Amino acid sequence: MSDAVIIASDLRKQFDNFVAVDGIDFEVRPGESFGFLGPNGAGKTSTMRMIGCVSPITSGSLTVFGLDPNVDGSEIRSRMGVVPQSDQLDPELTVAENLLIYGRYFDISRSECRRRTVELLDFVQLSDRANDQVDPLSGGMKRRLTIARSLINEPELLLLDEPTTGLDPQARHVLWDRLYRLKQRGVTLVLTTHYMDEAEQLCDRLVVMDEGRIAAEGSPRNLIDRYSTREVLELRFAIGENDANAATLEGIGERCELLPDRILIYDDDGEEALGEVHRRGVDPVASLVRRSSLEDVFLRLTGRALVD
Repeated sequence: MSDAVIIASDLRKQFDNFVAVDGIDFEVRPGESFGFLGPNGAGKTSTMRMIGCVSPITSGSLTVFGLDPNVDGSEIRSRMGVVPQSDQLDPELTVAENLLIYGRYFDISRSECRRRTVELLDFVQLSDRANDQVDPLSGGMKRRLTIARSLINEPELLLLDEPTTGLDPQARHVLWDRLYRLKQRGVTLVLTTHYMDEAEQLCDRLVVMDEGRIAAEGSPRNLIDRYSTREVLELRFAIGENDANAATLEGIGERCELLPDRILIYDDDGEEALGEVHRRGVDPVASLVRRSSLEDVFLRLTGRALVD
């Protein structure tokens, strides 16, 4: 028997004639950080809602802790914490009261709720704001409070839907540190994110979803090695010169991509590719050789068109 925390097999979610999740398979192992990446409408949130036992599956199978979400939803939720995309804190309560009252929903005693509240506010660095109202808190503080509240029942599994959306870089890094510490404690993390650097920082493994299906699965490093080159050469030209130069650059590197504002050349040796650019008499306004990233993989697999 698998010891996976979550097992999905041919999992589907359909709303009338719209298929949101189209027969996906994945497993989440104990203590790992697992990510769902994909453009809007890819099926990430629908999948998370099924895992969270708030949306029934249409077909296929899904188990969480070896239990069936359609039958054992209450037991699963008691062992799980959820950080929604938008904060759902109670503005009528203080910072500490948001944790204390939420803990009572899990039938935790008042004395134990108070103990855990003190511990969690220290963990998310909000001890000095315990008696403050929620509204004046910054966005980063509210996200940290939401994470603290999701941990009041000491969950084995934590679901995070876009945990750092809208936060400044400093607040994002503080949250990353808190999540990394949770992983060190053995909490299993499952998250969705639009930030490629966040996925590279936090995820042991991830799946890239597109149109309800899984396009690729693996560790961030494995996906970069599989779907991109070691380096990327970015070339910028004067307005209107991209198309003409793209024809001259054809054949340099493993792959060349023409964008409205620049040309990307994918090659294991970006400096050698840049040398070949100059040997062909092409003189870009600016050039940059960088390491390939998860964003290159994401855009190759899902495309660059905007999805509403």
